[in-house]
Amino acid sequence: MHDIGNSVNRTDHAHSGAILAYNILKDMGMPVEERTEIMMAIGNHDENTGTAISDISAALILADKSDVHRNRVTNTNLSKFDIHDRVNYAVTDADLEVNAEERKVILNLTIDTKLCPVLDYFEIFMDRTMMSKYAAKYLKIWFELVINGTKLL
Repeated sequence: MHDIGNSVNRTDHAHSGAILAYNILKDMGMPVEERTEIMMAIGNHDENTGTAISDISAALILADKSDVHRNRVTNTNLSKFDIHDRVNYAVTDADLEVNAEERKVILNLTIDTKLCPVLDYFEIFMDRTMMSKYAAKYLKIWFELVINGTKLL
């Protein structure tokens, strides 16, 4: 539901999505306190305009910004891939692990460097990675990024 605003426009989708979600949840009978909390989380999940403002928003950010994987690529013609397609297609394994005992969340990625250099990942995911780091900090946990077995954060 957090990306429902994309049905309106990709630009500012978090804010339009927050309003759409609020109204849908209202129509479903959700209590105002709960739908407001969800609305605020959705409205703050975009890396250009948002930040973690609650536990729910921090969890949403961590889940959303870790969403990189081959299944996201709908275009099957490799010669027509843009950088987003190339990076997502090159990620052959993505696992977001919550380690409650050590109070950390680990994003473990396997990137096929024959398809895409790791640097391309950071070209489009650096802002998302930093947002994840700050969302984890909000939750008073550590964010760790591991790519191809190498711990980077």
